[in-house]
Amino acid sequence: MILSLPPMTCCLIQTLFQASSFSFIMGCTPNASHSPVFLLLGFSRARTSPSLLFLLFLAIYLATIMGNVTLVLLISRDSRLHSPMYYLLRGLSVIDMGLSTVTLPQLLAHLVSSYPAIPAARCLAQFFFFYVFGVTDTLVISVMALDRYVAICDPLHYHSVMNRRLCARLLALSWMVSIVHTMLHVGLLLPLYWAGDAKGNVNLPHFFCDHRPLLRASCSDIHSNELAIFLEGGFLMLGPCALIVLSYVRIGATILRLPSAAGRHRAVSTCGSHLTMVGFLYGTIIWVYFQPPSQNSQEQDMVASVMYTAITPLANPFVYSLRNKDVKSALHRLLGWGKVD
Repeated sequence: MILSLPPMTCCLIQTLFQASSFSFIMGCTPNASHSPVFLLLGFSRARTSPSLLFLLFLAIYLATIMGNVTLVLLISRDSRLHSPMYYLLRGLSVIDMGLSTVTLPQLLAHLVSSYPAIPAARCLAQFFFFYVFGVTDTLVISVMALDRYVAICDPLHYHSVMNRRLCARLLALSWMVSIVHTMLHVGLLLPLYWAGDAKGNVNLPHFFCDHRPLLRASCSDIHSNELAIFLEGGFLMLGPCALIVLSYVRIGATILRLPSAAGRHRAVSTCGSHLTMVGFLYGTIIWVYFQPPSQNSQEQDMVASVMYTAITPLANPFVYSLRNKDVKSALHRLLGWGKVD
């Protein structure tokens, strides 16, 4: 007995088959896979010896963890630092530790290995956690701009507006938005194919599973991924950037109206650390993700990636502590060094 299918069913099966074969039409070979082994070769062509790079990144990672842990302990233990600004800063330090831990320990392991491989499942897991921490970082920095706006432009209502409950909700919202954003991009990566060598390995000229290198290495059609980066990712960047710009426009106008030079200097000094980190973080992210692929090279991507995966998390605690008298005073009290001049 011959089983005959309705015309609609036949058309549906043919459409599904064509969709599944579309990647190979775009240039994928028959051995292309959804789950290859990626070789992270980001520093394989570096002129500096791997041993020296290992010591450099080990020092950066340890200093990052020590600096951020110290800041978290100071803010948690010292009652003088129990204000909304320091509550947000403590959340930022936790995020920075996660951001470094997602990438740098693996980089250290690969620098001393002759086979810097990472399976596809682990690669996507690293991609997921890196973007969750990274996007949350940008959102929390924009929330800190809002905190500075209320503190300078409406100081009388600061503690009633920026209370701990609101800060906790803003932090939770930042985490939720970043998780949903990252799940969207992970979902767009899952259908892609990567064509590897005879052993199924795919060379990735980067030191972790970042978005651009993964898309460049794919043999599938990545137009939807690129569109999501520029539209959804661009919107997610534009909102926090607009909040930061508008906050500092109002802050600047308020500072110019202050009657005394000492008051203006004090107001500017409270914003200096935050503006420094805004420049570090947003500058490197825009450089990597929002330029046309033809205008940035893999080497430039690597330099910018090192900036926001290693240097920015390292700089945060030191920028906020060295420029902040309250934090320095808390550290001196903890160590028993007396008062800060």
